[in-house]
Amino acid sequence: MLKSVRASALICAAPAALLLAAVPTAAAPVGPHASMCAAGRPAVLARISGLKAQRGVLSVKLYASNQSTFLEKGAYLRKVEVPVNRSGPIEVCVPVPSAQGRYALSVRHEITGDKSRMDGGGFSGNPNLSLVDVALRRKPSINAVSFQVNGNTRVVPVVLNYIQGGSLKPVS
Repeated sequence: MLKSVRASALICAAPAALLLAAVPTAAAPVGPHASMCAAGRPAVLARISGLKAQRGVLSVKLYASNQSTFLEKGAYLRKVEVPVNRSGPIEVCVPVPSAQGRYALSVRHEITGDKSRMDGGGFSGNPNLSLVDVALRRKPSINAVSFQVNGNTRVVPVVLNYIQGGSLKPVS
């Protein structure tokens, strides 16, 4: 009787173990400043999802929450680049210049390294953008993309968008 109870327990536990193994775990922060986020120090942890390909480079830029300097050439406060070499969300740690402040993120996924139409991008706040916005180089509102950092690591989700047909949208 005891053997059949143990066998039943193993049979019931096996599917549960398979389900747990299939649940994706949070990836460890990457980049040269990863230890800052792992320790909860003042930084931004950009949780980037929706990558179209498992290759290329992610470039994450941190800006001050200022509409006139947001996305302007050379106006970023920090830039962190990491290789894309795995599937699933990638968490990139970006240090902040002050433990208290409002910031915005811009993320670019350069798939081939030649700034082609295959490349994707996104922003903190995940604003909706159209191909017309991209063609006319319209910036999203700083109010739509800015966030507050209050002395510890702030997790900021960013969903990447790519040109697909006649629109700009996340990979489905």
